[in-house]
Amino acid sequence: MDIAQIRIKELRIDNDLLQKEVAEKCNITQRKVSFIEKGKTEPNLEDLRQLCKLFNVSADYILDLPQGLDYPKR
Repeated sequence: MDIAQIRIKELRIDNDLLQKEVAEKCNITQRKVSFIEKGKTEPNLEDLRQLCKLFNVSADYILDLPQGLDYPKR
């Protein structure tokens, strides 16, 4: 199971939202929300941006990326 699908579903449930409500607030279909949560598809960049905005979290959190990394200097 992908961590992003787990986090998105947990965020939705923690915020007492139905998939339909998330879909409406993020301007995507309920089917896509369902597919993301089931791991059948990945959110595209715009979907991810909307989900982050809705749940007030960073993309790093949803994608389980380390925070505070500096770009390597050349």
